Amino acid sequence: MDKIDRNILAELQSDGRLSLTELADKVGLSLSPCHRRVRALEAAGVIRGYRANLDPGSLGFNFSAIVFVTLREGDRNSVKAFEAAVLEISQIIQAQRLFGDPDYLLNVITRDLQAFQQLYDEKLSAMPGVQRLTSTLVMKTVVQDRPIPLQSLKRSI
Repeated sequence: MDKIDRNILAELQSDGRLSLTELADKVGLSLSPCHRRVRALEAAGVIRGYRANLDPGSLGFNFSAIVFVTLREGDRNSVKAFEAAVLEISQIIQAQRLFGDPDYLLNVITRDLQAFQQLYDEKLSAMPGVQRLTSTLVMKTVVQDRPIPLQSLKRSI
């Protein structure tokens, strides 16, 4: 990955709706080489996809919680069953497996506290293998969906 690839990635992180022509102009390439580089970045998995960045509050999701999950057992079957259950709950917008205790961090959004309580009681606490759930409410989101700091790649690649 060279400077041009990093510039392509930076431009697409800033505006994923750029046409290939606009992107080529911004990074100083003609259309064909720019298109080849974008396709190569996609094929390599560097670019995982394109999507709209939505505002949860504008859609009625005004409540956000972080839920820490500790499993009873850490064996492969317990982990697989728990992770499969996580995938079935659409209000979990991010899930991360952690080293140590707790085992998972879940970012959950709902309409309000009542909807969160219902989700917690009916789905989160019923997930397989759960020993303990600990929740904390999000007061304010300070950073979200920050672009990957591509400038730090200059020295490592």
